[in-house]
Amino acid sequence: MTLIKSISGIRGTIGGPVGEGLTPLDTVKFVSAFGAWVKTASGKNKVKIVLGRDARISGPMIKRIVLSTLQGMGIDVIDLDLSTTPSVEVAVVDLKADGGIILTASHNPKQWNALKLLNHKGEFISGDDGLKILEIAEKEAFTYADVDHLGVIIKHEGGYIAEHIQHILKLPYVDIEAIRKAKFKVVVDAVNSTGGIAVPYLLKALGVQDIVELYCEPTGHFPHNPEPLPEHLTEISALIKTQNAHVGIVVDPDVDRLAMVCEDGSMFGEEYTLVAVADYVLSQKKGNTVSNLSSSRALRDVTEKHGGSYAAAAVGEVNVVTKMKETNAVIGGEGNGGVILPELHYGRDALVGIALFLTHLAKSNKSCSALKASFPFYYISKNKIELTPEINVDAILEKMAVKYASENISTIDGVKIDFPKEWVHLRKSNTEPIIRIYSESASKESADALANKIIDDIKSLI
Repeated sequence: MTLIKSISGIRGTIGGPVGEGLTPLDTVKFVSAFGAWVKTASGKNKVKIVLGRDARISGPMIKRIVLSTLQGMGIDVIDLDLSTTPSVEVAVVDLKADGGIILTASHNPKQWNALKLLNHKGEFISGDDGLKILEIAEKEAFTYADVDHLGVIIKHEGGYIAEHIQHILKLPYVDIEAIRKAKFKVVVDAVNSTGGIAVPYLLKALGVQDIVELYCEPTGHFPHNPEPLPEHLTEISALIKTQNAHVGIVVDPDVDRLAMVCEDGSMFGEEYTLVAVADYVLSQKKGNTVSNLSSSRALRDVTEKHGGSYAAAAVGEVNVVTKMKETNAVIGGEGNGGVILPELHYGRDALVGIALFLTHLAKSNKSCSALKASFPFYYISKNKIELTPEINVDAILEKMAVKYASENISTIDGVKIDFPKEWVHLRKSNTEPIIRIYSESASKESADALANKIIDDIKSLI
């Protein structure tokens, strides 16, 4: 059993002893702490929180606990029930709520669930605020309302998905007519979660008539590993070819990550979702971009092609958003298929990514694979080296920074070494003695070779 308490939320497996999983008692404690923080942060006597969930099996149980806990604290709750993470983020702002909770463990398998916590802007809470909430939970510094001041539950049917999509359709970059004229045939794999509701709805609103649905029943029974990586997408890859479809769309259970599959069954690549969308948006509006340190250099290339500046942030959505605000970026995100368009909201949003990607594809008059081929090609190799607990990981990373001091070094999140034509990013795990090693180069062979060289360097330091 696992319970991970971090500044971005509470994630754990269902079941087991208290303190060792996302048990009912752990859920009550951390929801109570968040409720207490929202009250203090808002400065109001009466607050309201938006609540939504993905379709995983434990969702209804956890939702009932969260609803009752917040109600017991005297907090009103807008219950969206089945929704997507970006839809909840949009709803917090539209409905003028004081915070939000999304019940989703994102791409984790079915035994996991989590409390994703939002502030009044519909954005993930900051690191400092997350630490405050963990401290409140540790001290159990919260109280509950008396019987005359209990909160009320406000049902909002449809998960705010329709309203969210209406915002997307109004964006100046989304060309419904171009998509309609393209007459795309699209295959959708929504891993039996809420993307099965949201993605077909969006596609129909965009004028796509020919939709092949694969695992679009929101039952929570994930038919394959829900992380949208190539090794998990063999079924949609084959189906696209037998159906003669133009493109495949894959989302994770809470619909904040987007992967595309080309007409020939090849992977467009999660890294290139943001690259393609940014290329289109920057052609319509000049400006800057941001992604995290472990994302492809292709975004920088595309940004500079359009006359903008690229900046890298520490890994984590909240860090990317902070850097986007600092640099006034017009688009940003993460290389895991997370697209952030500030004109809509500051959160990863697969639905806006779909609308922008299909517009770009329609206007390009290219096949999906040809569009991919138009971007600079890079390959990212992802590796890790396991260490014994007594090894000082920070000291090793410091030594690696010194060893490669003649190169362009960033230490805002581990150590990133930028060589002229490739890079490697070293990050320590927060939960185990592991150094994660991401390397990018012009081919799989050269990326793997760079990773192996760095691994050898680390072993020599040990």
